Amino acid sequence: MPLNSEEHLFEVANVCDKKWGMLKKRPVAFLLSAFAGGAFVCFGAMLALSVSAGVPQNLAPGLSNLLMGLVFMFSLVIIMFSGMTLVTADMAYGLVGVFQNRISWGRFVLGVFIGYIGNFLGSMTFMWIMSKGGGYHALPWLMRAHDIGLAKTGETAMEIFVMGIICTWTLQSAAILFMKTNDDMSKIMLTAYGPLAFVAGMNEHCIANIGFLAVPLFQQDLWVEAVAGMNNVAPVLMHWGFGKYGWAHNQLFTVMGNAIGGTLFVAVVFQLVADPLELKDLYRKRWMQKGMDEKTEEV
Repeated sequence: MPLNSEEHLFEVANVCDKKWGMLKKRPVAFLLSAFAGGAFVCFGAMLALSVSAGVPQNLAPGLSNLLMGLVFMFSLVIIMFSGMTLVTADMAYGLVGVFQNRISWGRFVLGVFIGYIGNFLGSMTFMWIMSKGGGYHALPWLMRAHDIGLAKTGETAMEIFVMGIICTWTLQSAAILFMKTNDDMSKIMLTAYGPLAFVAGMNEHCIANIGFLAVPLFQQDLWVEAVAGMNNVAPVLMHWGFGKYGWAHNQLFTVMGNAIGGTLFVAVVFQLVADPLELKDLYRKRWMQKGMDEKTEEV
């Protein structure tokens, strides 16, 4: 049976306890778990690029997005089942922990910051290694990677921001619902829905975009060389900065949107739906049970 709203929020807060406890007692382990989480996201980004290259848009405009989502969706599944860290999920888990006095606001901000750094390093490292692979130097994948990069970095700040909100609204709903059931198959289906929705829905995710946008930048010299003789291709170059077609331009407004989507529209809503009196009573019962268990162990 699925947990009720109060039991569900209690379990989410327990996850917050565990994650922020690792940050406090074993900060290097926390950073490594975030490094792995960033790499896991880019497992999906690599597959999404691989299957969507060469799909003609006039065949079905949304087909490539669907294919990308179908192969990307298990990235969150392996993150959740392995217990690794994804900063956007931690935004929701951590805020629930703040609401329930498990962690302070300062510790929440520190955990999100360190989680982002680890995710950034894992995503960048994996995609840099992938960019050196000969298969992705072939024209269809060079073109597809650059097209994805231009589409994401060519949007306005507001366009990126709102799609960032929608992304974590869907993704963190899936991540937080992971804790509502104890059945593995249900967990897989709930968790897989989030990445499928945000990738097929053309949303913006800060950690996925680190990789999606780094690849065409790592390979830009190869792309320029490949399209030099093509009369029908106008060479538009990407860059790492904050202007249009810049990596940092997309990343800044994606992070801002992701933070709002995962906190305001997920953590806050789930916390407000739970009955505060029943949640308080649940805490009282759990702490009493914990005290009885400790006394039994002493005997």
